[in-house]
Amino acid sequence: MSTSSLADKTFHVITYGCQMNKHDSERIVGMLTSWNAREVSTIEEAEIVVFMTCCVREAADIRLKGQVASLKNIPLPQGSHLKKRIVAIGGCIGQRDKEQLEVELPHVDIVFGTFNLGDLPALLEEIITEGGQRVSVLDSASSFPTDLPTKREHEWAAWLPISIGCNNFCTYCIVPYVRGREKSRTMEDILTEAQGLIDDGVKEITLLGQNVNSYGRDIYGSPHFAQLLHRIADLGVERIRFATSHPKDLNDEVIRAFATLPNVMPALHLPVQSGSNTILKEMNRRYTREHYLEIVAKLRDVRPDIALSTDVIVGFPGEREEDFQDTYSLIDEVGYNQVFTFIYSKREGTPAASMVDNTPHDVIQSRFDSLVDLVQKRAFEMNLRYNHQNLEVLFESLSKRDKTILTGRSPHNITVHVPLPEGKTLSDFQGKILSVDIEETKTWYLKGQLTHE
Repeated sequence: MSTSSLADKTFHVITYGCQMNKHDSERIVGMLTSWNAREVSTIEEAEIVVFMTCCVREAADIRLKGQVASLKNIPLPQGSHLKKRIVAIGGCIGQRDKEQLEVELPHVDIVFGTFNLGDLPALLEEIITEGGQRVSVLDSASSFPTDLPTKREHEWAAWLPISIGCNNFCTYCIVPYVRGREKSRTMEDILTEAQGLIDDGVKEITLLGQNVNSYGRDIYGSPHFAQLLHRIADLGVERIRFATSHPKDLNDEVIRAFATLPNVMPALHLPVQSGSNTILKEMNRRYTREHYLEIVAKLRDVRPDIALSTDVIVGFPGEREEDFQDTYSLIDEVGYNQVFTFIYSKREGTPAASMVDNTPHDVIQSRFDSLVDLVQKRAFEMNLRYNHQNLEVLFESLSKRDKTILTGRSPHNITVHVPLPEGKTLSDFQGKILSVDIEETKTWYLKGQLTHE
């Protein structure tokens, strides 16, 4: 495509939100690179800026609009032949707001949705050659975007989507409305892609879906996620992770995989959202506090060292003090290595948006702050389990704060820091799995020494 008007144009992709968005961004980078555009690391260097957006929380909308507005004050890079920087908005906000974005942000050139990533290069060509604005948003996907080119952020790790969309319709969540109903890829298609990734040197595969535990129900009549885990494990990849798991569909077969498949890593993100049965019912989560704790007990029975993380919403409409205390006590009882805590954010178009709540903001903020304090305390206590252990760490980068420190991820998905050996560089370790003796525990990371340099 050497004659493409995209050739030699510089671009930068900014990504908000979940792992699925990050994977979509890798597709964007792969496509634009295949059209001979050049990825750059900053907005200032870019002639084209692509925002891959998330609309789960209001803060993401505010942040997007602020960043887009700021682009008006940043000059084009020296030598550019464009009249203005091209701004494209994709992802979930693009899918949700469509033409409204061009009204609110008139200097946006392209809006595209979650179902038509592949249209972006052609849309950019039209803008470059003809000018104007373009809105291209489909209501559904006829196929998976897996055939699009991709450029992975890391050579040794890869996202592997197994399904798109969601059927759960939690009352606070906009995702089913912007990602569509759940649609699974065939197992054969997934396995073919997994084998290709392994052949390409990938050591860690993360399976992606809005609810991986229900994988295959739409095409096989029942969930086949446990079977998929076994088939991918048999391919011989060194590490398997997956996200996200809905507790109502996490069955005993999947739980046993943590014990029977050594390449399934002992880490699980299991969103609870609330510890109150009353609030869980209002959220349409379709499990109870008791069921959730039973799942945790089963996981720790088969894999005692498993590291758990979760999501919690504070201030859901109608949350009483006793409901919050149920959440607080559940977080304390489970003991998570990481908790993503959020104050409820109203999303127009969801059932919860019409729920009335008169709880003062300062009460909600106080609850949130006390929960954060507990989360930090328990995370440190949970990390103490790994002190003086030898862990296999997949090294990724140098610390942003100290370039003499290597950073990587343990099997439990916990950050590990070790000193960079004298005379060595990052390239000597990046993408390698090496043994580390853990010497010190911190709240969000572990410190240690390489067992053998």
